[in-house]
Amino acid sequence: MTSHRTLAALGSSFAAGPGIEPVADLGAMRSGRNYAHLLADRLGADLVDLSVSGATTATILDEPQQTMHGAEFPPQIQGVPENADAVTVTAGGNDLHFIGSMLFSAWMNRGERNPMVDFLAATFQDGIPIPTESAVQAVADGLTRIVAETRRRAPGARVILVDYLTLVGDDTGPGAGTMFTEEQLKTFREIQAGLQRGYEIAAQRSGADLLRASELSTEHALGAVDPWVFDYQATLEESPRSFHPNERGMAAVTDALAALLSA
Repeated sequence: MTSHRTLAALGSSFAAGPGIEPVADLGAMRSGRNYAHLLADRLGADLVDLSVSGATTATILDEPQQTMHGAEFPPQIQGVPENADAVTVTAGGNDLHFIGSMLFSAWMNRGERNPMVDFLAATFQDGIPIPTESAVQAVADGLTRIVAETRRRAPGARVILVDYLTLVGDDTGPGAGTMFTEEQLKTFREIQAGLQRGYEIAAQRSGADLLRASELSTEHALGAVDPWVFDYQATLEESPRSFHPNERGMAAVTDALAALLSA
């Protein structure tokens, strides 16, 4: 583990950790206790945390990103240091509208009206989209490109794809911190499965390591005795933490990454 002196983190909110104190960067909705920070602290490593809540594979690779706080970030890949020893990647959920669809559905089920409901309504005017095979392949393509570009910029880096903690488990039911119907939960399971499949394809294509956080957390989804994700947060101010990793989830991913890097 001690050989990994410089770490870099790329990703969306499942890497950034919105809702976990302390806040490291409000514009990016990034926590100072996400798995990248916890891992760097454990290894005594320098960290370049480039994760931004709301990121897609495109905003990591090619497109600038503007967040709900008005901050603008260049494509994350541009910040990967040449001397990085390990780079983690968690992205793709927003490509499939995973958390957005869950938040929108929760708000609509509760009859909530806020600016985000109106913003998301245009995206979901035809309902929550179940990912097509082409959409899954697009996520895999984006992740594969991220791995290739990371290796180009940091030739000595070990690249680790970290997929998403399980949100909707087999036992997650209506009312279990969700406010969802059975039909909605079925749709979310399909999105979740599509995202996991995208990671599997990307790992096979790129040869990158794959940390299956989804498998680690199957017994820790919404409604579990010990959930590794936050349940629904009613206020607009706290809504970014809804359906995202909590402190225990970030710690579990950190433990798994540390074990992987020491192997």
